[in-house]
Amino acid sequence: MLLLGSFAGCHQQTENPRSSAFFEWTDSYGRAVALDTAPQRIVSLSPAITEIFYMIGAEKKLVAVSDFCQYPPEATKLPSVGGMRNINMEALLEQHPDVLLIGSMVSQKDVEAIEKMNIPVVTIKEESNIEGMADMIEVIGQITECRERANEEAARWRERVAQLKQEKAAQKGNEKSVYYVVGFGDAGDFTAPKGSHIHEIIELAGCRNIGETVSNWNVSREFLFKSDPDIIIIRAEDCDAFKSQYPYTQLNAVKKGHIYPVESGWIDVVSTRNLKAIEFIQQKAREIDS
Repeated sequence: MLLLGSFAGCHQQTENPRSSAFFEWTDSYGRAVALDTAPQRIVSLSPAITEIFYMIGAEKKLVAVSDFCQYPPEATKLPSVGGMRNINMEALLEQHPDVLLIGSMVSQKDVEAIEKMNIPVVTIKEESNIEGMADMIEVIGQITECRERANEEAARWRERVAQLKQEKAAQKGNEKSVYYVVGFGDAGDFTAPKGSHIHEIIELAGCRNIGETVSNWNVSREFLFKSDPDIIIIRAEDCDAFKSQYPYTQLNAVKKGHIYPVESGWIDVVSTRNLKAIEFIQQKAREIDS
C-alpha cells in the first residue's frame, strides 16, 4: 500500500535508508513501531492528534475519531469508535483502519488487545509542554505523508512560542496574577500547579499563575483568598455559577468583573488551541492595564 500524494501538501514520505519500512518509531510506551506502507485509513482517539490532522491538511485520511474529538466541527461528522477508555472494538473494526493513533489516555492493555485484532497502533503521548506540540505535529506529518506542511506548521509553532517567551521576559515584574478555576464548590477548590501545561499557558501569556507555589491541584479556600488573583479564567459553562456563589463573590476579581469565561478545549488539554488561550489571557491582562 503506497500513497502517491493525492492530497494537497501531503507529497513527502518518510525515508529511512536502513529499512524498507515506510515509518519506524519508538512510541510513547517504548514500543518499536513500524508501518510497512503509507496508511490511507487512519483512526484517531486523541483530540490533540485530530486537531493536528486538520492543521496540516491530512483530514482526508481520517476515517473515524473518538467521542472526545470535538474540534474542528468537521471532526464531529466522522464516525466515532467510542471513548479513550471504552473503545467500541466492533465500531473500530468496521472502519478497517490501516493504523490507530492514540494519546496517553489509552492503557497499554487496550493497545495490546487492539493489536491482537491486527490493527497497528501508534501511541503519540500528548506533550506535557506547549513547545513540545511542534514535535507531535512533525511525527503526524510523517505518518500522513504531509511532512512539508507539518514542518512548516511546527516551525511556525516554535517561532510563536519563542516570541511569547520574549514578550514574557519584557513583562517581568509587572505580571498580573491569574487563577484558572479547575474546580470549585463543595468538592473543594482546584487550580493548576506549577509543572502543568496550564501553568505554562498562564506564564507564556506574561502573567503569574497563583498555583506556582503548590504541588497539588487541590488548594484551600484560605489560599485562594490570600492569593487574591487579578484575573480569574474559568470554563464558559462554569462561569455564571462561580461568580454568583458565595464566598467566591467576595474575591476582588469577581467584584471588579475581571472573571473571563474561556472554551475548555483551549486550555484543559495540550493542543494546537492552547495559543488561543495564551492570547486570550494576554488580551485580558492588557485590558486591565489600559
